[in-house]
Amino acid sequence: MRAVLSLHQSFDVLVVDDNSPDGTSKIVKQMQEHEYKLNLHLMERKVKNGLGTAYIDGFKWCLNQGYEYIFEMDADFSHNPNDLPKLFESLFEGADVSIGSRYKTGVNVVNWPMSRVMMSYFASSYVRFITGMNIRDTTAGFVGYRSHVLKNIQLDQIKFRGYAFQIEMKFTAWKHGFKIEEVPIIFTDRTKGESKISKGIIQEAIGGVISMKLKSYFKKYQ
Repeated sequence: MRAVLSLHQSFDVLVVDDNSPDGTSKIVKQMQEHEYKLNLHLMERKVKNGLGTAYIDGFKWCLNQGYEYIFEMDADFSHNPNDLPKLFESLFEGADVSIGSRYKTGVNVVNWPMSRVMMSYFASSYVRFITGMNIRDTTAGFVGYRSHVLKNIQLDQIKFRGYAFQIEMKFTAWKHGFKIEEVPIIFTDRTKGESKISKGIIQEAIGGVISMKLKSYFKKYQ
């Protein structure tokens, strides 16, 4: 949080906390009281209901507050806060969606085991093959949106709640015809926290992508 709020370019931060046992809410409230009264915000959810719903609730909050540029990122430093201005610049210069891409210019991943790199890289290749999207990093979780994108893609109709959520968001924006731009970043394995990816989540993504593609033939995109 401090890393984002200390950038030369001004960003506000919303923390979505699902009753985390690590005291996240308490820490955020202390920072709000003593350091960041205007730029740091907290959304507390009583139960865990999937990563996707946390993002959707956060997006809705941002839209209600009138933000024009809205970003999602992990808070474990695998996404470098110093890359936020690059994603903002991409949106400011005309993109509707900007993706912090690990694979735009090769494989820019640090400290991941080779098995994890290969799984992630070929997952994106698989998604490109099934969906037809020309996006190198389809599973990226470091993404910026113009507000009109989130208003038009009907967030309540996003079905996936786990790993495939990121894929569905990009696919839906792409089907609506929004301009998507990948911004090269260097992804560094998390320095805080633990990965929540499981076999079940991966299986959901594999089967879910095919289902998502088939259902898209029967949907109308504006």
